[in-house]
Amino acid sequence: MIAGVCAALAKRFNLSTGIVRLLFVIFGLVGAGEIAYIVLWIVIPKAEY
Repeated sequence: MIAGVCAALAKRFNLSTGIVRLLFVIFGLVGAGEIAYIVLWIVIPKAEY
């Protein structure tokens, strides 16, 4: 919800945002989620409204 990373990934791969957020929480417990989130925050372009 902070940068819209999960929502963008869910929209791109046609998945539920809840599932993507849950996967990031699981990856965060392992240690890879935070780094992946920050990298994707930088890489994913801003949505144009």
